[in-house]
Amino acid sequence: MSSQLAALGGKKVRDTSFPAWPHYDETEREALNRVLDSRNWWANHGVEVKEFEKEWSEYTGATASFAVTNGTHTLEVIFLALGIGDGDEVIVADWSFLATIGAILTVNAIPKIVDVDPLTGTIDVAQAEAAIGPKTRAIVCVHVAGSMSDMDALTAICKKHNIALIEDSAHAHGSRWKGEHAGTIGDAGSFSFQASKLMTSGEGGVITTKREDLIPLFKSFVNCGRGDGIWYYRHLRLGGNYRLSEWQGAILRTQLNRFPEQQQNRGNNANWLNSEIAKIPGFKPQGRYAGCTEQGNYCYVVEVDSTLISGATRDQIRHALLAEGIPLTTSYPPLHRLEMFKDPSGLAPRLRGEVTKIRYNEQSFPVTDYLAANTLWFNTAVLMGSRDDANSVLQAIAKISELGAEVAKIDAPSW
Repeated sequence: MSSQLAALGGKKVRDTSFPAWPHYDETEREALNRVLDSRNWWANHGVEVKEFEKEWSEYTGATASFAVTNGTHTLEVIFLALGIGDGDEVIVADWSFLATIGAILTVNAIPKIVDVDPLTGTIDVAQAEAAIGPKTRAIVCVHVAGSMSDMDALTAICKKHNIALIEDSAHAHGSRWKGEHAGTIGDAGSFSFQASKLMTSGEGGVITTKREDLIPLFKSFVNCGRGDGIWYYRHLRLGGNYRLSEWQGAILRTQLNRFPEQQQNRGNNANWLNSEIAKIPGFKPQGRYAGCTEQGNYCYVVEVDSTLISGATRDQIRHALLAEGIPLTTSYPPLHRLEMFKDPSGLAPRLRGEVTKIRYNEQSFPVTDYLAANTLWFNTAVLMGSRDDANSVLQAIAKISELGAEVAKIDAPSW
């Protein structure tokens, strides 16, 4: 190992690329040609989306699945089917992507933000229950980087208070709680197939449920409020065009076919890195609850303790790792710190009512603030190759730990 940081002119730990993402082969090409030749490019006339929905349900154990345009619309449609709207309150954790809170606001509901658990970065169960009030209709739990929320506690709380449990599983393809797939434990689950996700069609999403009563509502809201077996231009409710295209359905079928093998490889590499990185001072892999029997690892998350790395900040460490040839993305900012909550007009023109008076940016969520400022998010590509590929991540982290005093001198941009 070089005794000088690559950021300061030393030799990189890794000078070759990790496996490319998205992964594809001739099966994707054949699938696209199949759709092209069929001339049925629209899901209502085609078979690809319908077959993908069946295959996804079989893989996850869901009773039914509904493929839609993206992982934001999945949440919107779930809220609509559950009857959540104007004035209703929905509890959500502070550490997530905009879509989680944005979908709540889009249906005119009111988000109630709570902090997260320091072990996993998922919703703090005690705070979630404490936030329940007379207007609360649901809790949205986010499975951060595939590490699942405490599903036993959350299902018990939601049953006790007669409210819905919605799983934001955008990161959790392949994650399981005591053997049950993410997105099939609560009332409904939301998955994303955006470009960075563990399965992708560029954009796209899918809703999962085991509740028979929600199935006709999901069908209708996704398809412009239509009903089964009636005239095409009858619209029973204010739905939308949330339909996925046949092109995307075909791609997702091929992605799902190879997913189990990829998931096993990612999981093996992540588990090995967890055990090895934990031995390095200043670095701690993301935790998981005992009930999370399998983790999807949308990305690989590691918490840093600057006090054990000569005061080097997360951003200095990130900059140094990038220079060593290790690909990283960035943590989501806390939801309450989003710019749209700092300006009263930030929610306009969609919203101009009471919710705009809530000063989310003045609320305090110290655990989320800490994790957002002190975690490294490695691209999932680092888990997709061989053990030697994963080992280069370990070697780079060990190098940064050993040369922490030099890392602390780097002029690195803040995120």
